[in-house]
Amino acid sequence: MILITGGAGYIGSHINKLLNKDGYDTIVLDNFSSSNKNTVKWGKLVEAELKDTQALNKIFNKYQIDGVIHCAAFTSVPESVEYPAMYLKNNYQNTLNLIKVMKQNNVKDFIFSSTASLYGNPLEMPITENAPTKPINPYGQSKLLVEKTLENESKNGNLNYIALRYFNASGADPESEIGEMHNPETHLIPLILNTAMGKQSYISIYGENYNTPDGTCIRDYVHVNDIAKAHILALNYLKDKQKSKIFNLGNGEGFSVKEVINTCQEVTGTTIPTIIKSPRKGDPEKLVADSTKIRKELNWKPKYDTLNKIVETAWNWHKKQ
Repeated sequence: MILITGGAGYIGSHINKLLNKDGYDTIVLDNFSSSNKNTVKWGKLVEAELKDTQALNKIFNKYQIDGVIHCAAFTSVPESVEYPAMYLKNNYQNTLNLIKVMKQNNVKDFIFSSTASLYGNPLEMPITENAPTKPINPYGQSKLLVEKTLENESKNGNLNYIALRYFNASGADPESEIGEMHNPETHLIPLILNTAMGKQSYISIYGENYNTPDGTCIRDYVHVNDIAKAHILALNYLKDKQKSKIFNLGNGEGFSVKEVINTCQEVTGTTIPTIIKSPRKGDPEKLVADSTKIRKELNWKPKYDTLNKIVETAWNWHKKQ
């Protein structure tokens, strides 16, 4: 049985669906601070807080847990800049609680939802896993602290882990059962699609004087189902090899904010108004993954390998709502 923390959230819910589809039994743990119970359509649901070690121990005592996929975290870069202590407490301290309870219950397999924000403003592109980790915002710093803890725990023989450094998770379940819906929404593609649907009057572009071809930030967009598939491959790897690893998770191609807006306009057939605003603190200029390592070692291959495919799944889900 696999425990998914934050399993009602955007990425966690897609992982949960795919695991159940592949025959795994799952337990979803969530506090619903930024998610919805309606997304938990598979597996068992437990509402709990990671800060509550007593509640965590009850879960580990009640169920035969074979591994943990840890998705629960605050994820907004601008919010982390405004509330750094909150991010360190939730993303780092609460993960320490989870690791402590895992050790007490002799559960060793741990898949960690990490982030490309660890790289800060990288010197070389695309980014390999060997690039220096120099996060420029508290969100990235909180994730790096967890990775360092996992590294130490692994060296001490307490657990085996795989840290998946996500680039920009995007898209939606191809069957439109679940999708991307944050409260408040902070991710670019759903914000653009909300604009296309008339839920907001324009899309904000934060800065247009970056050192990129069109002046806007560039990101690597990877479909949420391709991310979910990587978690299953990672679980199988830990079970077979019992070796800790770090992998980048991206398509290896970057798109600017303006390019994403243009793609959304093509897919939706809608003109999307934009307003240029000041750059946000903590936003790296360009993040594009080198995913050679996970492709070779885990045989991972993105199914949704173009921005059009990704946006189409997101648009289909948005229209259904």
